[in-house]
Amino acid sequence: MGRPALLLMDLINDVVHPEGKYAHDGYAEQVARRGVLERAAEAADRARRADIPVVYVTVGFSAGYPEWPARSKVFAPCRDEERLLLGGWGTEVHEAVRPREGEVTVAKHRLSPFHGTALDMLLRCQDVDRLLLAGVSTDLVVMSTAREAHDRDYTVEILEDATATCNEELHRAAVTLLGRTALVSSVDESLRP
Repeated sequence: MGRPALLLMDLINDVVHPEGKYAHDGYAEQVARRGVLERAAEAADRARRADIPVVYVTVGFSAGYPEWPARSKVFAPCRDEERLLLGGWGTEVHEAVRPREGEVTVAKHRLSPFHGTALDMLLRCQDVDRLLLAGVSTDLVVMSTAREAHDRDYTVEILEDATATCNEELHRAAVTLLGRTALVSSVDESLRP
């Protein structure tokens, strides 16, 4: 029998911090309004107490942007605007939810954390068969992860109160779509105190 893992995705300064490069896009405001960092931190604490692996996922590109997809509508502005540069403040996990010693961080270069990474192998080696997803943004990384995890035969739960996107309408639409392939729950429902 497998076990769950908590994936905390793209809770990085460029996306969730008020001084991040995506702050003016509405992400930081929605994260603050919805209390996402607080809920994600609570989820991580509860997972640790229950001996559930906590895995961090960050998005970014190496110096010079060699992995940068120029034709991507999502990532096209990154190189010119110096967004999502790995190794800098912008791609560090926000201080409210920083990884603890021994917790793994997977760096990705696309929306899905499975694409071009060792995430699946890391999870399988820990006998994980159920993913609890939290992070920003609901319509991009959360949705991409949920769908790909579904197709890799994981059971998927969305911790809806620990997710956000750039506006509430888009968040609600994404949650509706996520409900077609994943269980939509909350931190309290999935990770009881």
